[in-house]
This record gives sequence, structure tokens and C-alpha cells, in this order.
Amino acid sequence: MTRQRLGQHFLSDAGWREKIARAIGVSPRGMQTGAPTSGEYCWIEIGAGHGEMTEHLLESGAAVIAVELDPRLVSGLERLAEARANLTVVPADVLETDLRALARGRRMRIYGNLPYYITSPILHHFFGYAAEIEEAHIVIQLEVAARLTARPSTKAYGYLSVVTQFYAQPEFVLRLPPAAFRPRPEVASALVTLRFPGPASGVQPAEAANFLAFVKTCFAQKRKTLSNNLRALGDGNGVRRILAELKMREDARAEQLSVDQLFALYRTTASER
Repeated sequence: MTRQRLGQHFLSDAGWREKIARAIGVSPRGMQTGAPTSGEYCWIEIGAGHGEMTEHLLESGAAVIAVELDPRLVSGLERLAEARANLTVVPADVLETDLRALARGRRMRIYGNLPYYITSPILHHFFGYAAEIEEAHIVIQLEVAARLTARPSTKAYGYLSVVTQFYAQPEFVLRLPPAAFRPRPEVASALVTLRFPGPASGVQPAEAANFLAFVKTCFAQKRKTLSNNLRALGDGNGVRRILAELKMREDARAEQLSVDQLFALYRTTASER
């Protein structure tokens, strides 16, 4: 029995587990070549469950750190750890876990079948360690996957698209049907790969935080133009002038601008305040 409050949907289909393993380079049939030696990185698995994907991660030869909140599942993972020297089980809530401390100086590769209801908070937690993460492979709700990978001027493009594409380079990898899971969710899922770094590399944390606050303001009301949404930061005419100087439409909306364009707009408006 699963605990629905934890959003548990276990990847029960062996065929789909193998497809994911190949996609993330931990299947013996499709192991990546030219990758760093196993001592240079570690796998951190978020919500390891019954170990559905843990066995695949262990095949990489790297250290695997399985983070699991449900105490009923931790005991099974600990039994697996007794037989696999490269597995460490951490009974904890990922949102309260210091990933840097777990990695102990190694580059991080992350895999997680994320609970739908806290996908966004977990992603923001990851982004706090962007400098130490090499890549993250996440199974999430299909609708959220579309938002992470959305391009400007599309319906799905919004704040979550920008913050994700600021810290990482997202790629839509696989669509998974509800039948791949037990219990069966009501919606389809997807595997998304986040490769680090993104444009945020080299940006100081304080400026990154200010930029994301600026982006939230830009998207406050998607139907309104940027000059209207940013009126609180200055007069609308000033915003339109800056847009023109940056060779952007004076009536542009946030959903029409790329991450780079939004960052350029942020820096220019910040310099004039």
C-alpha cells in the first residue's frame, strides 16, 4: 500500500525502467562511454522507493546515495545496501537535505521520480546546488515537463520555464504512460534531463535572486505587456524605451522573451534605478 499523501507512484514496469536506464546512461546495454570515472561523481536518488531504479544506478559503479522519506521503504533499501557496498541510504526529506554534504566534494548526478505536488520546490532546492550538479534526470508530470522545456511565445512558457532554463539546459527525453506506474496516476508522466550549467553560471547568488524576483513581476499578469507589469519599478514609458534600446518590441509580453532577453532587460532596468 502506498501513502497517497507522499505522492507515491512507483515505476513498476520493468520495460520502462530499462528505457530510462538507457536514456540516463546506467544500463549495461547502453552505458555511456568517455564518462568520468566513478570516483569523480556520485548518484543521488530522490525518493528511491523500493529500489526500482536504484539497482540500475548501482550498475554505473559510482557511489549511490538513496534519499527516502518513507520509513517503511527505508528498511528494504537498507537490506539492499548490505549487499551493495556502493549504496548509502539516507532516511530524510530531500527538501531538508544538504545535497552538498551528501556528495562530499564529488560532482552530483541526480535521478528522481518526483512527487507531483512538490515538483517545483524540489527543483528550486536543486538549483541551490547548481554549481555542483552535473545533470539531473527527473520523472515528473507531463504538464510540468512541458513547462520546463517550453520555448518563448508558447502557451506553456512561464516563470517555471525561465527559472529552469536560467540554471540548466532542459531536454524532454521520454513520455511515460500511466500504466508504467503502480498505483496508476491519472495523468501521463515524462522523463526530463537537466544539464548544468545554464546561463546562471557566473552570476552571483544575490543577483540571481533579484533577477528571479524581477521575472516573477514580469509574469505577474501574462496578458499584460511588460511596460504594465513593470510599472511598479518605474514609469511605463521608461520600460518601453529600454525595450526599444534592446531591440525588443515596445509592447512585448514576458512570455515572448527568452531567458537571455529577460536577463538583459533586468540588468538594464536595474542600472537605471
